[in-house]
Amino acid sequence: MTQGAKTIATLAVLGVVVVFAAAWGWNAMTAPFPGAVEQPTCVMTAVVKGEELYPSQVTVSVLNASGREGLAGRTMSELVDAGFAQGDSGNAPPGTAIGTAQIWVGDEQNPAIPLVRSWLGDAEVVRADTTHAGIVVVVGDDFVELAQGREQVRVKRDGEVCSPPLV
Repeated sequence: MTQGAKTIATLAVLGVVVVFAAAWGWNAMTAPFPGAVEQPTCVMTAVVKGEELYPSQVTVSVLNASGREGLAGRTMSELVDAGFAQGDSGNAPPGTAIGTAQIWVGDEQNPAIPLVRSWLGDAEVVRADTTHAGIVVVVGDDFVELAQGREQVRVKRDGEVCSPPLV
């Protein structure tokens, strides 16, 4: 093969590679960005008897059953400042009458109840099925502010808590 033929063959192969790379690059550049994946507010996480449970491991939602506007939002802000993970915030169902505060849970044996309750003083624990994330705190007309709660509690029995998802 002559030097001229080698040069033409090399340039032809390189031309095909450049055309292929340009087509691939154009396709990649004009493709839409992948959509954001919706993360759940919380996921059920197993906890074992004897381990420490911290506010950062517990998602709370706050509902306002009082006539004071913004009470749920302020209470949620205080709970988040205390280290709890943020769940839902809003108004309690119409007709809900609560003095100070209640804790609504689907499972009265939830290991997070003592930790959340320590921040609410003498809140009553009520079994209630809700669609809100985590432990649901319902505040009423007599609720003023959070108590100085505990930084952690020791889990008394195996169970599950609704924790923020790991990112």
